[in-house]
Amino acid sequence: MSRTRVYRHGVLAAEGFPVADVSDYLAEPGATVWLDFCGPTENDLAAISEELGLHALAVEDAVHEHQRAKLDRYESHAFLTAYSATLDEDAGSLLVSELSAFVTARALVTVRKDENFDIAAVVARWDSAADLAKNGVGFLLHGLLDYIVDGHFEVVQSLDGQIEALEDLVFDESPHYADMQRRSFALRKSLVQIRRVVLPMREVVNSIMRRDLHLVDDEMQPYFQDVYDHVLRASEWTESLRDLVTTIRETQLNIQGNHLNTIMKKVTSWAAIIAIPTAVTGFYGQNVPYPGFQTVAGFWTSTLVIIVLSGALYLSFKKRDWL
Repeated sequence: MSRTRVYRHGVLAAEGFPVADVSDYLAEPGATVWLDFCGPTENDLAAISEELGLHALAVEDAVHEHQRAKLDRYESHAFLTAYSATLDEDAGSLLVSELSAFVTARALVTVRKDENFDIAAVVARWDSAADLAKNGVGFLLHGLLDYIVDGHFEVVQSLDGQIEALEDLVFDESPHYADMQRRSFALRKSLVQIRRVVLPMREVVNSIMRRDLHLVDDEMQPYFQDVYDHVLRASEWTESLRDLVTTIRETQLNIQGNHLNTIMKKVTSWAAIIAIPTAVTGFYGQNVPYPGFQTVAGFWTSTLVIIVLSGALYLSFKKRDWL
């Protein structure tokens, strides 16, 4: 399953043509070709790899999953691996989709591992900036990276909103600790995943902007600089959110600990108060004669002792805010 496009002197000339026609278009001066494959095998890429002189190691990396985000430089082309990301706000889980790209002087070949990468959104981004199409592969590469990095930024922004909502739950009068723990762990897991995706993009975009690689011309340089600024903001925001989630979790544990201490103080205080009548009645329950034994005065004396000592303990604990 593939998609194709060709730009001639900065104008979209054709799309949806067979992959076999790529060589004919590349033979034309001023033509820039884009090819997109979804879930291909090495055999599927064999013809185009021979046509464009793609390195065997790059082709192997393109069809195998779980490559790290990177930019490799070969003699005739550059090889890019990056990840798009979307957030399921209800579950707090992150959906990551891997994309590889071969960047040559006049062609961009994108290889998606699955349908989760929205290549139609990338095409729409190219169409919205058609005035830059005259910059060839640099224009196509910018639209691709801009879509990926904007997706990262949206995910981080959404995570920030969910973490703020989690902060409000921490200080709720009747918090649901199990739900808070589940959400905090889910958000922390998503932050770890997005961090693995975002941080390597700083080096990727920075490498693409190197003038010795000749991937970006002077006109496209400010646009790639804008993408790089977004990458820096997203990566710094991710780091701060990870620290914030850790702080929220620690605060939650401290609040739970303080709440438990308060309960223990109350239980201990009531146990001390209950111990007084137990001790007094236990003393007067001895099977030996004592002052006030079998007399009304003895009964009232024991009752008065219980009331006075229990009341004194209650007032003392109340003053110390134990009750």
